[in-house]
Amino acid sequence: MFAKQTQPELAGSSPAQAGSFNATLSVSLRSPTTRSFACLGATLTIEGKITSEEDLQIDGRVQGPISLEGRRLTVGRTAELNSEVTAGEVIVYGKVTGNLRARDRVEIKKDGSVIGDVTTTRVSIEDGADFKGRMEIDHPKPQTDAGFESVGVPRANEII
Repeated sequence: MFAKQTQPELAGSSPAQAGSFNATLSVSLRSPTTRSFACLGATLTIEGKITSEEDLQIDGRVQGPISLEGRRLTVGRTAELNSEVTAGEVIVYGKVTGNLRARDRVEIKKDGSVIGDVTTTRVSIEDGADFKGRMEIDHPKPQTDAGFESVGVPRANEII
């Protein structure tokens, strides 16, 4: 019933080197499909823009904008970000200096720290977390069939 899945070895690297990039797949509890994610280790320092179409966990230091449209950013306990962040979800265990914009939610865990403005639909700040900035709750616009009728656009199954 269950089969062990092997991870492909990175080209030009030994198994010992590939271990630091070991996490490449994650199963989402929200859907039956798998979602890929990337991980930046605690010893990495990155200066520049980061964009991705997969979930990302950062445990190192980043200076520069981060854009993960519709994806999850996890800021690990050892992470230090000086970044403007745009993502689907942001979960903060470490330190973030910069504005956070998340389509779905922002969570600041008990030892997490955010210095900057937060714009999101939902927010959770645990006891013991640090937050200094402004909070804007961005309510999503409801999309219904009635909206199409009010502007005279027929629905897909409607005969004109």
